[in-house]
Amino acid sequence: QVQLVESGGGLVQAGGSLRLSCAASGRTISSIVMAWFRQAPGKEREFIARISWSDGKYIADSVKGRFTISRDYAKNSVYLQMNRLNPEDTAVYYCAASQRPDSSFAADFGSWGQGTQVTVSS
Repeated sequence: QVQLVESGGGLVQAGGSLRLSCAASGRTISSIVMAWFRQAPGKEREFIARISWSDGKYIADSVKGRFTISRDYAKNSVYLQMNRLNPEDTAVYYCAASQRPDSSFAADFGSWGQGTQVTVSS
């Protein structure tokens, strides 16, 4: 089982940017699908982006054009670059890992980080 630790969250003004990091241990990320989800208070966990072992990327329509996902094999880490943030992006952001390709369902991801809070002020 892979262990995941997120970092990089914080408080930012609307229009600003943040870069979230997810450090993996216990397994190399080159053989698994990595993804980002978020969950706002009172809402369901929402898929944001994923990157496959072939570096195929998929970004949710809700953040397309503002968020990008990438990974660094040498650091065994995945990143979420978030630009032009708005208050609706306020949530706890989670990193997750799966061996199932092409899934955007949280239930298909067996490993999760503890989450990092992102708060966007207006």
